[in-house]
Amino acid sequence: MDQAPLLDESPWGPGRSPEGATTVLRGLPPYLRMLAGTQLAFNIGFYAVLPYLATHLADTIGLAGWAVGLVLGLRTFSQQGLFVVGGALTDRFGPRPVVLAGCLLRIAGFVWLAFAGSTVTVVAAVVLVGFAAALFSPAVESEAAREAVRHERAAGVPRAQVLGVFSAAGQAGAFLGPLLGTALLYAGFRAACLAGALVFVGVFAGHARLMPRRERAPGTRRVKGGRAVFANPRFLVLCLAYSGYLIAYNQLYLALPVEITRATGSQDAVGLLFALSSLLVVGAQLPVTRWSAARIAPRTALTGGLLLVTAGFATVAATVSYLPSHTPYALLPACALVVLLTLGQMLLVPAARGLVPDLVDERHLGLATGALSSVSGLAVLAGSAGTGALLTLPAPALWSALAVVPLAAAGLARFVTPVRKERRNTGPLGCVPGGSGTRQPSPEKE
Repeated sequence: MDQAPLLDESPWGPGRSPEGATTVLRGLPPYLRMLAGTQLAFNIGFYAVLPYLATHLADTIGLAGWAVGLVLGLRTFSQQGLFVVGGALTDRFGPRPVVLAGCLLRIAGFVWLAFAGSTVTVVAAVVLVGFAAALFSPAVESEAAREAVRHERAAGVPRAQVLGVFSAAGQAGAFLGPLLGTALLYAGFRAACLAGALVFVGVFAGHARLMPRRERAPGTRRVKGGRAVFANPRFLVLCLAYSGYLIAYNQLYLALPVEITRATGSQDAVGLLFALSSLLVVGAQLPVTRWSAARIAPRTALTGGLLLVTAGFATVAATVSYLPSHTPYALLPACALVVLLTLGQMLLVPAARGLVPDLVDERHLGLATGALSSVSGLAVLAGSAGTGALLTLPAPALWSALAVVPLAAAGLARFVTPVRKERRNTGPLGCVPGGSGTRQPSPEKE
């Protein structure tokens, strides 16, 4: 059976109780708390600047609309598309130098962007900002997954529970960042960029002090990580299932504004619904992850999350024809979509990240973490083009077609089968099969 058994002891460890987010954070080792704080600070610095970049490019620099889109696309590619590079460098040199290099590049990119006055310099600064994240994020995420597994083995706290803290911290940063940026924009775009750079100075200082220097795992030089990761069918199935989620999530930026415009005549409510999504994650991520980690296996959480996303799309398809536009009820389908999609996200994202250490050799955890984002990013690029072609369809047909993507991904998720570690030792972590939260002895080496 795929469902993990209920635990006799608390999934939080002996003598612990799930009082809430504060309890979770206090129960984590200082290093894990620092990594969670990194997620918060990273998104505060990022979202204090990037949401206002398009307006700056158009109004201050004077770029045409197509050029603004190209610059933003280059930033996305230099970040998401190159995560696999950051992951490979993390496996080769360890997370510490890659994280510190990413912080320095992000600081340099924001400072450069603050003073860039021509198209060429703006493009260079934006690409540098994106590439900095391509280094920083895979290193931090793989380190978080590695430490979550260690904490699971040491304290009995399910790894998904720990990774849920990172999701909540990231969403809190995504909520607070634009508020900081809005306040700073009164002093100008340059002030927002310099404030973002200052945030990353603090992130750099924290990691320089607390992030350990890790020795390269034996055999890292000899093993071809690319072949080990990309020829791994279990991991590729996870990538495809996760891609279905990201394609669906991207509809918050593509199809949702179209639906809101149809319902209300403007896009004024888009920001409110994004704020609703962030607040849901901040307030409910930990309870949702606590429940799922104690009662269901990660693969079930992944599948269930995708089905919730599917239900969100199906709800819009089933109700838009019965709720006339420009009425108090016209936004209900969009609200239902945001709530169900966010609940699905809270269920499936920690589960997907927690599955990666069970699917790949620990020596290639950085590469696999980066590949998960890069493969999904390429899928989103292709999926966005397909969605753009569907936006002219009537709303019921559009949302019915979009629901097929997460539904197919849910079907794929049933085939994500973690490697059982009782027979093979894939690294020094001795990962617990399935990540259910039970403490088991480290497997013997072959």
